[in-house]
Amino acid sequence: MNTSVQLEQQLMNIHRKSYPAYKSLAGSWQFPGYILHIDHVQGDPFAGPSKLSVEIASKTAGFPEELYSRKDKRIALQDYLTREFGRQISAYMFQAKGSGKSGLISISRCGQQVLERTALEMNERRILVRFEVGFPANGRTINAPELKKILFDYIPQCVKKALYYKSLNSQTVRKVTELAQDQTYIREELKKRNLAAFVANGSILPRESGVSDKPMKKAVVFESPKSMEIELDLPYRGKVRGMGIPRGITLIVGGGYHGKSTLLKALELGVYNHIAGDGREYVITDDTAMKIRAEDGRAVSHVNISPFINHLPNGKDTVDFSTEDASGSTSQAANVVEAVEAGAGALLIDEDTSATNFMVRDALMQSVIAREQEPITPFIEQARKLYEEKGISVILVAGSSGAYFYIADKIIQMDTYRAKDITEQVRTICSQNAKEQSFMEMHRKETENTLKWEKMSRHPRLGKIEKKHGQIKIKQFGKDSFSLGKDTVELKYVEQITDGEQTAALSYALKNVIDKMETGNKKSLEELAEELWSEMEKKGLVSLVKGSYVPVSLAMTRKQELYACLNRYRGFH
Repeated sequence: MNTSVQLEQQLMNIHRKSYPAYKSLAGSWQFPGYILHIDHVQGDPFAGPSKLSVEIASKTAGFPEELYSRKDKRIALQDYLTREFGRQISAYMFQAKGSGKSGLISISRCGQQVLERTALEMNERRILVRFEVGFPANGRTINAPELKKILFDYIPQCVKKALYYKSLNSQTVRKVTELAQDQTYIREELKKRNLAAFVANGSILPRESGVSDKPMKKAVVFESPKSMEIELDLPYRGKVRGMGIPRGITLIVGGGYHGKSTLLKALELGVYNHIAGDGREYVITDDTAMKIRAEDGRAVSHVNISPFINHLPNGKDTVDFSTEDASGSTSQAANVVEAVEAGAGALLIDEDTSATNFMVRDALMQSVIAREQEPITPFIEQARKLYEEKGISVILVAGSSGAYFYIADKIIQMDTYRAKDITEQVRTICSQNAKEQSFMEMHRKETENTLKWEKMSRHPRLGKIEKKHGQIKIKQFGKDSFSLGKDTVELKYVEQITDGEQTAALSYALKNVIDKMETGNKKSLEELAEELWSEMEKKGLVSLVKGSYVPVSLAMTRKQELYACLNRYRGFH
């Protein structure tokens, strides 16, 4: 292997040459204590930065194996080291001068959630950290002394301070892995205790602002209603009390701006672990839970929405339903069905982002518009059967219709961000309204025999895909969307995608599925999705990338988002 001395010589040899001469640096170089891989060199100082990685033998890094012996501990430690490496390199950002992206040094920017990323991988053999560097230039002429600063001064300092166990606070590192184990313990307790979610007392649910996911300062801390309070004895934190939300149908009600949607948002992101100090570290939700909303204009391909929509006036088939431009109700129906097919154990719904006609029809409307004239069977009439037959819980934020009270197992009122259990109080009121109760019961019985949940086995055809040099071009548009060729996949309303690197991973996942279909693979879309998910879990995110290096940073998503991405691709027919 080439040495760092040889790299320095090569660097000086190309000083003041044309920028493409930088490509001669690609390869692996042995530095004291680690190997520097220059995986890809940018072709221009204004182009995307060069891709580098540092590989350190685990023995050299010195982390006790017990800190990453389990998957949850390993992911938490990887996340911590990624943040620490990012903090170190930020001090050297653009310290090396030049034109374009000269002097840029960057790694994945982690949010409040703990995600597995390609930015840093750790196992019993090595630590591999991937990052980007803008190779310095004056105009388009190589400025070797400035790159030398980065490769021989800045990066060695960052590696030493961030990736060696002896340089870090051992107590802080240990607490990171202990928190992960406590969070895993809560997730296991949810299953044992038949709970959909847990919200610890003292949690800070409100966020700093609409554009910041950090906890709000001086916010009202969460306190569980006594009737719903449970105690957990965590392995490291010890005894923690908080609200256990039972499986079944839970209603969250209250006045406007009192914290209903704030609680739901916290539960929505409770499918992920959070870092210490986030305020939501101990807000833990069934990790298969799916946020459901209306999504006007989305494409739907071969989905059985007949449990909710039948006998459309235009005669369109709802057992095998496809459209390029779904309405609010058909899109929400498709979202529910697709979530069930993706293995969701709970549905999280906010009335504010739902199609009203899909969710509920009150007594007066059902009296005026005859049942046979209405193609929509409202969600309110199917929710109970969805839980009883499929075991899928529902947590629903509502504020406009009291009809939801009749199907709820638990009713939580948010009052100035304080939770109250008003289940018994509401049941008393409902029992006094005999006419409404009788009406709801009548329509529930009418619906009982109409729910036929037949899963579609989808074998879509591929449309024509634009390629460049025989390859499908992938372009990222932040967290909300990406394009494959000329087709854009919109993921803005798949609201549990929390990081642009998850969207990037989904773009490569979709490309993998398309590549298999193009080779004549006859498996159904569901079989391809399950096969790919199994490979991702076994081999990691790098399994999505076919090549000598990872071209973009990727973050792990859930199987539910993988299905959601495939279901929104307009290239399937």
